Amino acid sequence: MNRDYVNNKYDCIVVGAGHAGCEAAISAARLGLQVLLCTLNADNIALMPCNPAIGGPAKSTLVREIDALGGVMGEAADATYLQMKVLNSSKGPAVRALRAQSDKKSYMAYMRNVIESIENIHIRQACITELKLTDGQVSSVIDEFGIEHYAPAVILTTGTSLDGKIYVGLKAYPAGRLGEMPAVGLSDSLRKHGLTLKKLKTGTPPRVDKRTIDYSKMTVQPGDKELNFYSFKPNRPIRPQYECYLTRTNEETHKIIMANLDKSPLYQGLIHGVGPRYCPSIEDKVVRFANNPSHHIFIEPEGLNTYEMYIQGFSSSLPADVQVKMLRTMPGLEHAHVIKPAYAVEYDYVPAVQITHSLMCKTIKGLFLAGQINGTSGYEEAAAQGIIAGINAFNFLNNSELLELSRSSSYIGTLIDDLVTKDIAEPYRMLTSRSEFRLLLRQDNADERLTPYGHKVGLVDDLQYKLFTDKQNAIKQQIELLKEIKLSKTPETDEILSKYNEHIDRGIRLYELLKRPNIPYTAICELSPEIKNMNISKEVYESVEILVKYDGYLKRQTEQVDNSEKLEKFKIPENIDYNTVGHISTETREQLIKIRPKTLAQASRIGGVKPADISILMVLLERHQYETIQEH
Repeated sequence: MNRDYVNNKYDCIVVGAGHAGCEAAISAARLGLQVLLCTLNADNIALMPCNPAIGGPAKSTLVREIDALGGVMGEAADATYLQMKVLNSSKGPAVRALRAQSDKKSYMAYMRNVIESIENIHIRQACITELKLTDGQVSSVIDEFGIEHYAPAVILTTGTSLDGKIYVGLKAYPAGRLGEMPAVGLSDSLRKHGLTLKKLKTGTPPRVDKRTIDYSKMTVQPGDKELNFYSFKPNRPIRPQYECYLTRTNEETHKIIMANLDKSPLYQGLIHGVGPRYCPSIEDKVVRFANNPSHHIFIEPEGLNTYEMYIQGFSSSLPADVQVKMLRTMPGLEHAHVIKPAYAVEYDYVPAVQITHSLMCKTIKGLFLAGQINGTSGYEEAAAQGIIAGINAFNFLNNSELLELSRSSSYIGTLIDDLVTKDIAEPYRMLTSRSEFRLLLRQDNADERLTPYGHKVGLVDDLQYKLFTDKQNAIKQQIELLKEIKLSKTPETDEILSKYNEHIDRGIRLYELLKRPNIPYTAICELSPEIKNMNISKEVYESVEILVKYDGYLKRQTEQVDNSEKLEKFKIPENIDYNTVGHISTETREQLIKIRPKTLAQASRIGGVKPADISILMVLLERHQYETIQEH
């Protein structure tokens, strides 16, 4: 490897420098590849074009999984936060989520500094217009200047730029993001090579001048007093917490929206791409939830060195002048000055049923796709795909086994399996409800699940791996100690337990006591000087508490994983001819031919495939395995 970059020869070319592109380039380069990172605008590397925030429900687990694999998003979020907050803290561990409001410019600077510190990443500002193949494998790309760049592996992370078009009211112009040109030409090249492309739509809210906001009319949304972080690495920076604010739409806001729907490109049929169901525009909310008199709107800072405030929950494609009228109906925004209007963007994507779990294209060797080009929505989903694509570009070039994470191992595995198995018709957003194993796939144990992978591939160094093993040993030792120590019934213990509305009639093991819902780990420390004097870290005792309190549920979910893996063991031959398989429905046959699942478990998750059809396939595969054994 280590090709001659002076003559435009690289190991891997990454097209796009958003969150997927950054993780892809960094992981591939750290593994030793010479990487060319192409971007439409070198000043916008790791840009947050929508909300400058990282994490939230399900997404925080993705960020921690990226970190556990050796990625950068978590440490960048930790280094540049304006506010850290745990959402759903009063609920179960499966849905707790960390969210960081980030300083947009600082985040970009941090990520660019990481990229520029890696010698074998070469940044180039250029629009890639053509993909070239040799014998069915990627061989080069051509940019807008007609310059050819050579590499046997290419990762496409084009975001919303691929033939992008922006809408503000009924006015539309070619752009991938406000103020940026679209990527033109590459879509046609991909179609020429046999790929199917479709349209999706997304949008972003307006930004307003913070000096024109009356915060006294809004509800303050503070950060957490006790900080939590994304990265499992030590030495996290302690930064000041900045406040966000909450206001609401009202009847007047909704009247203006309803009176101007004739000026909405979405409602006038100008936009054909499907938008994100879980992040609708404000006009969509008002129309779809007509009985709701009001909607929450959050006012959040874009950074310390800017006056821009982000109006979360207020994305729109209505005309700019209408947006101003809408905003000024809400408490605290009566005199708001709009710096940037909201807009909708429609762009090309490649339905991900055309790629494998490794993110490599089924029909073009060496071509990987990651991020919004696969139909996803969100920085975290993009970055998660980016690190997998970067790792697998390296594995592909080294003839190593490609990394394919399972649904039971991670949210990343769930995300990718959904993309490549199901026909996604709208921008895909990771949700806790998408995982059938969400109690096992928590944000607190992402390191336990994925750090061994990261260390094996070479992205997690020995020091970080030692910190990981030390933490796992501490958790194990703490649980063993809780099982050993028996608490006696005394006046002192009765007094402490009464504070938690608990009591004991006789001696009890600390492990059994911690199982009680009212007893937190801090109570165990009060009751046992031996436990208290161990002074274990917050991360360790939180993991211990979850493992003890949810022991029964975790065991049941582990059994579910074992049962699901039985279907995973039924491998489907790549050359199977589904047209010769009798007694399955036509719909099932069409879906199986289209997606070509690798296992019976994946086949069972395809939309339209019926349980009866799975039973027929199981009999067929069992017979095939028997005949194969007989032949040998």
